[in-house]
Amino acid sequence: QVQLEESGGGLVQAGGSLRLSCAASGRTFWNVGMGWFRQAPGKEREFVAGIRWGDSNTRYTDSVKGRFTASRDNAKTTVYLQMNSLKPEDTAVYYCAASSTDSLYIYNYWGRGTQVTVSA
Repeated sequence: QVQLEESGGGLVQAGGSLRLSCAASGRTFWNVGMGWFRQAPGKEREFVAGIRWGDSNTRYTDSVKGRFTASRDNAKTTVYLQMNSLKPEDTAVYYCAASSTDSLYIYNYWGRGTQVTVSA
């Protein structure tokens, strides 16, 4: 059973930064894909960023490229999402996700989410 626990959300002004963390446990995470998704009120959940645990290959949705960076700490089995130059439209609940394979497109396990609110 995979457990994912997000932390680091909060309230920040536009232009500010936050770093989200996702602590993973319950299995060996060699080279699996880890992802970050978000869901704003009244909208569908959308992909934000992904990182492959073994080779650190990453992918991002266009709206966050150049502002968000996904990274991982193998020793801590934790992945991070550094979010800079935040905008009000980044406001959402952010979810960590894990794949059961090395895919950065298909995710099987989900955390409970952490709220990020960006004020204008």
